[in-house]
Amino acid sequence: MSDEPALTRWSFQFGRKKEPVKKDASQSDNVTDRANCNGNSSNVSINGNGNAQNTSEMSIYEQYQQNQGRNPSHTNGVASGRTDDKPQKSLFPPFESAEMRTLAESLSRDIIRGNPDVKWETIKGLENAKRLLKEAVVMPIKYPKYFTGLLSPWKGILLFGPPGTGKTMLAKAVATECGTTFFNISASSIVSKWRGDSEKLVKVLFELARHHAPSTIFLDEIDAIISQRGEGRSEHEASRRLKTELLIQMDGLTKTDELVFVLAATNLPWELDAAMLRRLEKRILVPLPEPEARRAMFEELLPSVSYEEKLPYDLLVEKTEGYSGSDIRLVCKEAAMQPLRRLMVLLEDKAEVVPEEELPVVGPIKHEDIETALVNTRPSAHLHAHRYEKFNNDYGSQILQ
Repeated sequence: MSDEPALTRWSFQFGRKKEPVKKDASQSDNVTDRANCNGNSSNVSINGNGNAQNTSEMSIYEQYQQNQGRNPSHTNGVASGRTDDKPQKSLFPPFESAEMRTLAESLSRDIIRGNPDVKWETIKGLENAKRLLKEAVVMPIKYPKYFTGLLSPWKGILLFGPPGTGKTMLAKAVATECGTTFFNISASSIVSKWRGDSEKLVKVLFELARHHAPSTIFLDEIDAIISQRGEGRSEHEASRRLKTELLIQMDGLTKTDELVFVLAATNLPWELDAAMLRRLEKRILVPLPEPEARRAMFEELLPSVSYEEKLPYDLLVEKTEGYSGSDIRLVCKEAAMQPLRRLMVLLEDKAEVVPEEELPVVGPIKHEDIETALVNTRPSAHLHAHRYEKFNNDYGSQILQ
């Protein structure tokens, strides 16, 4: 019995006698009951530390565990005491072994998320990229009648471009627009220290995605997971097996009718394996923002107030050529920090701490603050712009007018 692993609050008890509920779990239930007495029981829950948490921010697995606590009677992973109009879908598909189900539990806790709540309108510019994504993902889900036979939906999409240009936001906008289950994957999610577990995690991931279809598997920084195979003699056997399993599973997506999209993003597309490029059928460049997009970003982040000095948006657009969206946000943050710095100098001269209700108002942003912010913030993503253009000309998906 000493060699048997201890049960956690997430473990499903396979072949074991169910143990009584521990004291700390009952205390957590009491805290939950107290939190739900304020009339907001549908939106507030309690996490493992006893703190209130919005249900929309919880993973699907955590919501499932919460429902299990309210309705203890269940059959094969489906809560039976619910009063919803439609039956609740089981959390996991039927697995061949308890080991595979355990791996599915860890993936569900870390990966499955609710609606990311990112709209197309919140992404400034990138009209070509948004149009290609709508054509590849959104329209097949909305109008499946037209996408059959030869026009079957694309299963693999690659977003490539300089860092900080909005690739992750585009992926979240796709999940929001389509209402799909969003799997946000990183290397830590599917790489295990145990031999053979990494391949099993990849297989379980795609089984979960097909079970929760329509779903989007977002592989961020995919070059860290599946770079070119066979480069030198430094590649480990486990890394090669993981890449092979990922390629096999992606190739299997074309043989199923379930709507599962693999959306990958990378800053180094030229380091991807050729077999992965073949499976990522749509390759969309996410470029640095154009002048119109930069102006829209500045007007949203630094809005002009009627009674204050009008900000020089034309100067900002002119001086930020080659800046990414992330760089532009840093420019706006630096400009907004200048009035606060002047106020902090005055507060430091006072011997006593000023009460919060007596703190003075931060002054407006001036023209010289904009110039200082431009001097202190330099572009970080313009070095390889020509390489992205060349890769786009060689492999990218274009819009033909």
